Amino acid sequence: MKRNPDFNQLRTAFLCGEPDYVPLMELGIARNIKEAYLGKPVRTLQDEIEFSVEAGYDYIKLQPIIDMDPANVRNKSSLKTKISENQDRVWASEHDGIIKNRQDFDRYIWPKKEDISYERFEQIKPLLPDGMRVIGQYGDIFTMVWEMMGFENFSLMLYMDPELVSALFEKIGDLILSMYENMVDFDLVGALWYTDDIAYASGLMMSPDALREYFFPWLDKMGKIARDHNLPFMYHSDGMLWEVFDDIIKAGVNAVHPIEPMAMDIVEVKKKYKGKLCVMGNIDLGYTLTRGTPEETAEEVKERLRAVAPGGGYCLGSSNSVPDYVKPDNYRAMVETAKKFGNYPIDI
Repeated sequence: MKRNPDFNQLRTAFLCGEPDYVPLMELGIARNIKEAYLGKPVRTLQDEIEFSVEAGYDYIKLQPIIDMDPANVRNKSSLKTKISENQDRVWASEHDGIIKNRQDFDRYIWPKKEDISYERFEQIKPLLPDGMRVIGQYGDIFTMVWEMMGFENFSLMLYMDPELVSALFEKIGDLILSMYENMVDFDLVGALWYTDDIAYASGLMMSPDALREYFFPWLDKMGKIARDHNLPFMYHSDGMLWEVFDDIIKAGVNAVHPIEPMAMDIVEVKKKYKGKLCVMGNIDLGYTLTRGTPEETAEEVKERLRAVAPGGGYCLGSSNSVPDYVKPDNYRAMVETAKKFGNYPIDI
């Protein structure tokens, strides 16, 4: 089933309204899944656009390009798992990182703002079809801080050397904030998306007070950029966010992703924050998309459409992203079922 891209439908959903249909939304989709759906290689921006149009997305997500390790000093080899001939899966260290003290911080060679590339935003301009807009996305201020320190060391430094923790947040936050300041200069950008996991399925990764001291001021600044340019602002974090939903809303976030099923009940989230937060995602990645059948996937999509879509403020997609180990037939069942049954008024 074909949908013509219409970013206004997506914007309406982001702002908690009821569009003509439930938009599709993903943080990322593995290349093999795109190629299986499209039936051809996906290598270029034009290929990406063709896939997005065929699958039924109203947007293309683009990131600025930055090298956070210009001196190539991080030891990544021990953190890689080979999953195919051309692809590694990288794991974050929970113990030691590259920056353990102030001396390490001072020695580290940091990228410069002028080294950040926005070339893909320029390249896509003549390729973008009518109705489609770009979502500008970057993230991981919190994640980069703890990964550079190692989570155990980061947790200790919160008490032993909070000035070092603050310095890292300031350095990384300032770089990433500059991306949002620059992405809004492209008139093809229709929304901003910040991504940064701050929670496990069982609770937050650090206390709400610590997040309010170190993390939320940066989310506030990005939210202000979005408001100043009349752009919807989206936020992604896995895990249980109940303790900080009010902080997320206060920062100007319009839509939250992906409402992880094992962490939160999406019906409860929508009921509590109806009109304040658009909810996105929630089709189970742990079983349905990876180990279930196309029939089970279709039934779960229908259930979400019945339970969450009425009244608007919902975008349908996976409960995180669509990695390479998702069954291609299940991905197809998810998007095709959404397109077939996701028109308002929902009547399944």
